[in-house]
Amino acid sequence: MLNEQTRCLEKAVLKKARLKEEFQLLLTVWGIGEILGMTIMYEAGDMSRFAGVGNFVSYCRCVDAKRLSNGKKKADNNGKNGNKYLAWAFVEAAHYAVHYYPEAKSFYDRKAAKTKAVVAIKAIAHKLARAAYHVLHDRQPFDPKKAFS
Repeated sequence: MLNEQTRCLEKAVLKKARLKEEFQLLLTVWGIGEILGMTIMYEAGDMSRFAGVGNFVSYCRCVDAKRLSNGKKKADNNGKNGNKYLAWAFVEAAHYAVHYYPEAKSFYDRKAAKTKAVVAIKAIAHKLARAAYHVLHDRQPFDPKKAFS
């Protein structure tokens, strides 16, 4: 019953939403469906406001927020900077990508063997955020060879 209510809500949202032309391109990124795509599209806004892909990924909270000096950790910078909804969206997309795409699963397995599973998922989220930036900025469909090779 809950799934049925969720589907009804998603249909209602899709009818009312004003989608940009880049929305269809964003759906080509692994793990990003219609609802996550809308979340990313609305929360990210215009890509020209970011100086580069690193700035966008940082805004999405997909990078470490620590400060190092001489190889030693000096502080945890403000880890709450950026957009929490984009951070959530890319982590969700990462879970879907690992579940449905063998290349993402392979990368996840290699990363999880070296670190924790949470770090491995965040690494996939980082790759997907970079891919989403390029898809939205360059208006080109997602190329998995660039992200997972």
